[in-house]
Amino acid sequence: MNQNERKAFQEVNESYTMAEAIAEAQRCLHCKVPQCKKGCPISNDIPDWVHELSKGNMGNAISIIRTKSNLPAVCGRVCAHEKQCEGNCVLGKKGQPLNIGKLERFVADFDSENALTHENIVEKTRGKVAVIGAGPSGITVAGDLSRMGFAVEIFEMEAQCGGVLRYGIPEYRLPKEVVAREIRYIEKMGVVIHRKTHVGVEITVDTLFAQGFDAVFIGTGLSKPKSLEIPIWQNGRCISEGEGATKCADLKRIRLATHFLRRVELISEGFMKRDELPVDKGARVFVIGCGNTAMDASRTALRIGASEVDIIYHKGIDSMSALRAEYDDAVKEGVRFNWWSSIQEIHVDDNLDITEIVLETKETDKEPVRRTLPANNIIMAIGATPATKIVRTTSGLDNDEHNFLITREVPYGMTTRKGVFAGGDVVGRQATVVHAMQDAKLVAEGIAQYVDAVKLIAAIEE
Repeated sequence: MNQNERKAFQEVNESYTMAEAIAEAQRCLHCKVPQCKKGCPISNDIPDWVHELSKGNMGNAISIIRTKSNLPAVCGRVCAHEKQCEGNCVLGKKGQPLNIGKLERFVADFDSENALTHENIVEKTRGKVAVIGAGPSGITVAGDLSRMGFAVEIFEMEAQCGGVLRYGIPEYRLPKEVVAREIRYIEKMGVVIHRKTHVGVEITVDTLFAQGFDAVFIGTGLSKPKSLEIPIWQNGRCISEGEGATKCADLKRIRLATHFLRRVELISEGFMKRDELPVDKGARVFVIGCGNTAMDASRTALRIGASEVDIIYHKGIDSMSALRAEYDDAVKEGVRFNWWSSIQEIHVDDNLDITEIVLETKETDKEPVRRTLPANNIIMAIGATPATKIVRTTSGLDNDEHNFLITREVPYGMTTRKGVFAGGDVVGRQATVVHAMQDAKLVAEGIAQYVDAVKLIAAIEE
């Protein structure tokens, strides 16, 4: 990326100064029954750490936060605060809820930048657990189990850890150095990370058990794109039907949003060249979907030089899953929205490059309207499903018809293979980062219960 593009990806939201943070914290009413805590998926003790911050006790504040969260600097930036903690703050009744997310970010950043706190490393005598995947779920399981006294090793296929935090959320919303800091903190707690290690290819779950692990956690997320079957036309002829048909997945100018965002990050890190991203400067880009990922993809497309970006959504604004704040930011940056719309045709040239789309808008009780619009790229933010490499290489591990791993409630998160647990996106509980953390914390407790029970039975049998 050139200097202007790098500047465009600088973090857009500024942090508090110390004085501003303390002043904001002092607005907290410290409710006896804190609704903000009820609104937090991981039950963060918000009034307690905000109270410590209001007195300037930064060490106490971060210590309270870290009892519940392994990713405070991340959550402070990307959580759906308006729907969770802040959305439940009683001060919101007057239109000014406490800015909890920004306060959490300030405390976490202050702690990291000043090396304020240090957790004592718990002796790792309770058991040995392997974690596959270093995304939000894997990091949370690893951190929680490490604090419980388990020796934890993470196996990550990428060169960098973080999963969606690193490759799915743009730099301007979540700087990658922030993610790296959180990873380093986990390592300081005694968690061992094996990067560039692809479980299901280089090693297997059976290999991990043979190495002496008592349990294995799978938190590999989603990687296989869902597809849309949109008719493709070339020189007045439909080429997406019949023998040898060309499908949407065959067109290099159509990409899954997560794939697009990942490539942009790899280009920024110097692992790929700019010409390996199939979105040229001046391109006319259409993004299908209206969640936060669609907002990220559309705003990123503008930052890398797209001339125009439109989001296409088959419902109205009240049905979008994106946060209103993310929508507002996208509008401010020039993203256009086509409600009640869908692509009916894709037109390509002899090189299978997209030239036009046929867009149909059909609102309730109105006649549909079709428009033919110039287009160069289509980005699909419509979800994905898990890869199946680990399932194919692990006996006794079952998934459902959508490739999601099947788990049980007791012990929470255990799959159909004894001792193998899973959580987050890979089991179909797709949601926000903090919801992935919420699920992972429950799985960590399930793993601890399972390993303890197995060891107790073995001791009795001896």
